Amino acid sequence: MDDNRLAISDVINAAPLSALQIRVLLLCCIMVVLDGFDAAVIGYIAPTLTKAWHISPQQLAPVFAAGLFGMFAGATGFGILADRYGRKIILILSLMIVATGTLATILTDSVMEMTVLRFITGIGMGAILPNSITLASEYSPSRSKILLVTLSYSGFTLGLAAGGWIAGIILPIFQWHGLLLVGGLAPLILIPIAIVWLPESLCFMAGRDRYRKKLNHIVSKITGIKNEAVCYINNETVQVSSPVAALFHRDTIRVTLVLWCAFFAFMFVFYLLTSWLPLILSKSGYPVAEMTHIAAMLPLGGVLGGIVMATLLDRLSSLHVLTVASVIAAITLTLTGAQLAHPQALLAAIFVLGFTLTGTMNNLSVLASTFYPTHARATGVSWALSAGRAGSICGSLSGGLLFSQAQSLSDVFIWLACPVAVACLALALAGNRKG
Repeated sequence: MDDNRLAISDVINAAPLSALQIRVLLLCCIMVVLDGFDAAVIGYIAPTLTKAWHISPQQLAPVFAAGLFGMFAGATGFGILADRYGRKIILILSLMIVATGTLATILTDSVMEMTVLRFITGIGMGAILPNSITLASEYSPSRSKILLVTLSYSGFTLGLAAGGWIAGIILPIFQWHGLLLVGGLAPLILIPIAIVWLPESLCFMAGRDRYRKKLNHIVSKITGIKNEAVCYINNETVQVSSPVAALFHRDTIRVTLVLWCAFFAFMFVFYLLTSWLPLILSKSGYPVAEMTHIAAMLPLGGVLGGIVMATLLDRLSSLHVLTVASVIAAITLTLTGAQLAHPQALLAAIFVLGFTLTGTMNNLSVLASTFYPTHARATGVSWALSAGRAGSICGSLSGGLLFSQAQSLSDVFIWLACPVAVACLALALAGNRKG
């Protein structure tokens, strides 16, 4: 037994933010940016693809669905592997899958082939986001953990937006093949960078003898103090053999169910709005330029709202911040439909909705990493996001049904307030975060 034992979390929390930690956060952000870009790339190439293949937009529906189902599978399965083999190796493997799948998609000439490859690519994409969040969380001090990880997570929205900018440049010249080439080469280039510059999780290595020398070396870079005699450990109370069992331990089962419920509800509403808001605005008589400007307020408000809420959550242990934001989102949804004929009021309503709804959703992803012990953290984050992926699939596919049942376009927003209200109740039961 080594008497010179220190909890790795205490060391991270006591030390100032180092260049190595900033490098980890930056690399995680870049990976999430690429993840966001590759998630959106099919949507951007769809108009060009339908013309090139002489097919209707409806015939591409399996391709869109395959990507979502692949992301669900990747988030569910690779979280367990990351808790067993480490975050770094899973992230590198995920980048390889995304790069290979995206580049192979260039060679396809049928919807069936593209559907299969999109599912495979989705597996890699589904694993990148939760494991990036987990790794960034484990390198962040508790005093600013939520803000730092939220800034990294915001790369996903940046990737979605960058997809539009890059598509505007690439598609007119190189068509859909060129955009997929960019989407495949970017993660391929990042793989050797991650191998060399991305360290393994400190929390994952702590307490494992085979990592002791490497861990001490990394800690010395963070603290500036070299001490080979120290044995770093994790000081956690929940200890069960299986990562999955840890999610349903008596100390974590409540927050697991709350996170799943909230993730499903928020991503259901977010993806339904993302998929159908342009159509709602078009049917309300808005021209294309004004329509895209209003729709852009949803992700823009989400980035700003996520950062503001993250700052508050770092100062307050209570989840009431997200509960209040959810209540505002539900109220805003019920009022948004009445503003469809008023452009400025609608613009403000969509921004507030993005600030509260999308901002809360972004922070839920980060908060999931603070609730679980190290040996189950990647599984906890991945499975919570899987619940969200299930919500996104249901949201994307149920838009048509919702439109057919609603009496008017304004009623759609009132119906969407219902799952957000359920999420409000779930968050109110969650209690305080662990930090």
